[in-house]
Amino acid sequence: MKTSIYDKTTKGREEIATRKYQLASRLRTLLVLVDGHRSEEELLRNVAGLGLNHSALQELLAQDYIVLATSYASLPEPDPLPLPLPLPPPSTIALDQVQQFQSVYNFYNKTIKSTMGLRGFTLQLKVEKAGSVDELRLLRAPYLEGVTKAKGRDTAALLVQQLDQLLAG
Repeated sequence: MKTSIYDKTTKGREEIATRKYQLASRLRTLLVLVDGHRSEEELLRNVAGLGLNHSALQELLAQDYIVLATSYASLPEPDPLPLPLPLPPPSTIALDQVQQFQSVYNFYNKTIKSTMGLRGFTLQLKVEKAGSVDELRLLRAPYLEGVTKAKGRDTAALLVQQLDQLLAG
């Protein structure tokens, strides 16, 4: 299969900048897309909705708005690889732990930012470093202290209650 890449000529760039040659709007759209990097197939795929095809490119080429920058033969598409054997289903315990970690992690990130702002930056870094639910569980006390200082006991109590539910699994 042959791949062609077109680039704008000086006349093409001038038309884009000034509309000097009064090129039809559909052809002008195609001309704008020509950049010396996209293949002919990609260009035509992008303007297919406008009803433009290979003849539109040939028209721009004939009117000296574009020039063939590169043309080369593409390698044929390789045969598809055989499908891999299906993997055994992941254990639900491991999946539950991942979901719990993600839930606690997201809770910490959302609430530290919204309640403590920049004062929670170091705690946020500790959350980022945590690699397990147990490590996130160790951050409960500094989290409670930070939220209490920033928003008061009532807000801290509500948030810690939600956190405890997530940590319980």
